[in-house]
Amino acid sequence: MALRILIADDHDMVRETIAMFLDADGGTETVAASDLPEAMAKIEAEGPFDLVLLDYTMPGMKGLEALPKVMKANDEKPVGLISGTATRLIAEQALAMGAIGFLPKTLPAKSLVNAVRFMAAGEIYAPVNFMSGKDDPEETDFEKALSERERQVLRGLMEAKSNKEIARDLELQEVTIKLHVKTLCRKLDARNRTDAAMIARSAGFI
Repeated sequence: MALRILIADDHDMVRETIAMFLDADGGTETVAASDLPEAMAKIEAEGPFDLVLLDYTMPGMKGLEALPKVMKANDEKPVGLISGTATRLIAEQALAMGAIGFLPKTLPAKSLVNAVRFMAAGEIYAPVNFMSGKDDPEETDFEKALSERERQVLRGLMEAKSNKEIARDLELQEVTIKLHVKTLCRKLDARNRTDAAMIARSAGFI
């Protein structure tokens, strides 16, 4: 009987590539979702799945905040994380919260298929090199999505500073900071500045 796997990632190419590798051996049946709401809807309508793979930075995830909700929705069946450049710290936190594993998107195709089968069988998976820090990237997906100025403003939000204080620190106009905060909230899918700061902390941003 084929394994039923939900791949939730906001990049079409990533979803299609992973699905292609998994479907090639005929032992899996993959379903795709492009964001968290769609993934939850698919789980409700077609689940539980033998394995759910969640992209750490896709819309709706808010760091690791959504992980417990997805695990519960999938009837406690395996849920793993996939990411291009999430840090070892994020992977460790996810595993501690009950994720079945962590898949770097740089994993070779054969290793990817084996890892997915491993996780679907209920076994915890995390690449040794990655968890030992040998492959730990200098920059995470979370950071790559932000400009250097947006990172500076976000650090100010995490320190609970006002727009006026951040503007003074960065020698910018307060109206410019307001625009950056608005952009940050949109990029991080945050309700407000406080929510943006919380999401950044969950993502291990410092």
